Amino acid sequence: MVRESIIENAVLCFHCGQACEEAHWLDDKPFCCLGCRTVYEILSANQLCEYYDLEKNPGVQLKEENDETFRYLEGKDIRRKILDFDSPSYARVTFHIPAIHCVSCVWLLENLHKIREGILKTEVNFVRKNAVIDFDPRKIQLGAIARLLGTLGYLPQINADAEERVKPKADRSLVVKVAIAGFCFGNVMLFSFPEYLGIDQGEAGLSRIFSWLNLMLSLPVFLYSGWDYMRSAAKSFSQRQVNIDVPIAAGLIALFLRSSYDIITTTGPGYFDSFTGLVFFLLIGRWFQNKTYETLSFERDYTSYFPLAVNRLKDNEWQPAVIYKLERNDIIRIRNLEIIPADSTLLDQWAYIDYSFVTGESRPVKITQGDRVYAGGRLIGSPVNLVVDKKTSQSHLTSLWNHHAFKKTHESRFQKIIDRAARKFTWSVLAIAFITALYWQFTDPSQVWLILSSVLMVACPCALALAAPFTFGSMLRVFGRNQLYLKNADVVERMARIDAVVFDKTGTVTHGQAPEIKSHGEWSDSEIAAIRTLTSYSTHPLSRMIAERIGRSASQAVTGFKEIPGQGIEGVIDGKKFRIGSPSFTGHSQGSDSPSATVFVSINDTPRGYFIISTSIRGNISAMLSRLGKKCVALLSGDRDRDRAEMQNIFNPGVEMRFNQSPQDKLDYIGALRQKGRRVMMVGDGLNDAGALKQSDVGIAVTDDTGVFTPACDGILHGSRIGMLDKYLDLARSAARVVKTGFGISFFYNAIALTFAVTGNLTPLTAAILMPLSSISVVGFSTLAVNFTAKRKLENP
Repeated sequence: MVRESIIENAVLCFHCGQACEEAHWLDDKPFCCLGCRTVYEILSANQLCEYYDLEKNPGVQLKEENDETFRYLEGKDIRRKILDFDSPSYARVTFHIPAIHCVSCVWLLENLHKIREGILKTEVNFVRKNAVIDFDPRKIQLGAIARLLGTLGYLPQINADAEERVKPKADRSLVVKVAIAGFCFGNVMLFSFPEYLGIDQGEAGLSRIFSWLNLMLSLPVFLYSGWDYMRSAAKSFSQRQVNIDVPIAAGLIALFLRSSYDIITTTGPGYFDSFTGLVFFLLIGRWFQNKTYETLSFERDYTSYFPLAVNRLKDNEWQPAVIYKLERNDIIRIRNLEIIPADSTLLDQWAYIDYSFVTGESRPVKITQGDRVYAGGRLIGSPVNLVVDKKTSQSHLTSLWNHHAFKKTHESRFQKIIDRAARKFTWSVLAIAFITALYWQFTDPSQVWLILSSVLMVACPCALALAAPFTFGSMLRVFGRNQLYLKNADVVERMARIDAVVFDKTGTVTHGQAPEIKSHGEWSDSEIAAIRTLTSYSTHPLSRMIAERIGRSASQAVTGFKEIPGQGIEGVIDGKKFRIGSPSFTGHSQGSDSPSATVFVSINDTPRGYFIISTSIRGNISAMLSRLGKKCVALLSGDRDRDRAEMQNIFNPGVEMRFNQSPQDKLDYIGALRQKGRRVMMVGDGLNDAGALKQSDVGIAVTDDTGVFTPACDGILHGSRIGMLDKYLDLARSAARVVKTGFGISFFYNAIALTFAVTGNLTPLTAAILMPLSSISVVGFSTLAVNFTAKRKLENP
């Protein structure tokens, strides 16, 4: 009888909060349908009921989905269109899930791996309502994942027919809230004119009507437009934390309740004009911040492209093409260690692809003719031809480069300051508001509510929180325009603290534009053609120079191609085994006496000669090294020390020079510097120094329009701009000074504004206008300061 009476009084579903027409009970908890009860059973069985602690009734009411609904996703053609990456043991899919609406949704989706075996990891983008799911196809199928999401109430939107992924619809809710607040604010001002102008006692009835109209107009502002502040404050209390929305919510509630009391008890006209105007201008400030963040994100994704090029077949000739100009159905050739820039189909018989960019693990995968090759893969072995299936997405490559597996565990110093200040700020504001209210209660009680609201509104750490991301974000774009492409804004902060710079030599300090190449050896025409073919398979600077110098290739294909970092390359052509590289790798007992770079050749394990390559030092590097001064600490090279004298001429005295360094030697040297407390930048070509780039605080890969760099590097620098490296470091330090100045502006604003507020010289409406203006001032200052500093430092010699 008790349960029946409860049902008659509209029992709410424990999972989704909807009214239960016929309650389904489990563990003394009501559910509106079997679907919601099933979700609860799944969560309970996997010890995930913490989901319900994050928010009351966080679930989504389920739609009926049977086992056949997502069976079509298991077809090969559909998988090819939908999956971001697919292999026998690892796959990745991005689903657009409109039902994502709160922190509990994010928490549940990111714990899918605890519910079903085979799901490896889920990353949720709350703003775009996307979920990126990594899974093992051997243990769970794509259709099963979609069914699981549907069962949990997070039905994915899938458009398998469109070439492009389903794009989330723009969230217009904030615009609607601003519009409603603005409409109500304008009308409340209109109905408040009798109070502004003063009316006779005989018209008191009219004034009373207008007051009640103001109350009714304020209700949608309080219950809808301003509700996000109340909800955010309530969540912070439920999580035993206090965020910046707490004083704002307290001020809004105080002003609304006091105004309602005045009107209901006829003790006054209330402050609904201030209340509605307050919400209106607060929402405008939030809209401005959201738009600014969206702009920052957009510019990062689509204009900060990699300076990479690949060979594209055009007019029956292989010509270099910048990757963002590739079109669908273009035929491209990828060489050993080059990055595949777009989803493509393999035209050759087979290839080995290293997908460490995608999976974080360097395990080459064998693919065969006709298979899909995904953007971000790195070719291991002989060059292959591919046909482009999708245009290159710069944002996709950027997201792969930012894979969590390659993130360095350096904590942001400025972020620590912001977090520490934010924790104390809100409590300080609440304490000041309380003391101010007590003072004015005894001084002038009629002003208490307005002054209290002003104090709670005007003090805002938003400007403090915006100083660092906007400064470093603006600097990120400045570097991109000057051909230094950094992984993310955190790299700028780490660059500001660099006190030791280490250089690689070949391809970094030296380059091979119009080199003089002399061959010493007796080779037949077929052998020299084979040498050209083998060197064309490599992306090493010296190999590329030899291939371009010889100019003719062997007709036979290369088999057994290998490239050993720091040693050389080998392969079999027309039954002969060729080795090209260092003396020890090719079996030469002694090297050349030439001071220039020397590449040795052996055929069938017999030393047959060598090439002397007069690589030139980059013309713009000597002055840069001089300006770096004591920050430049070492040169690490895998070559012999025959170039020592030439290197000593351009490097500063005291710079340590180590030759014959293996990739492990370079890594160990960087590690030793860091153990001494140095903050190290490693500058290399990304071929033989990937470990050193990752070990350093900041790793910069230098490239001359080739698609070779390591996922562990923090930035890609075009070779023509290496002479600007010291200016880039100086600019990063300037960014840190701009951030500190932004902090100062924020603290100064809050101190002045609070002074005016507590003394009663600031209305709540003015406070609501000033709050977003403080953010605008910091954003404007950061942008102008960064652009001015960049122009002064980068344009002046």
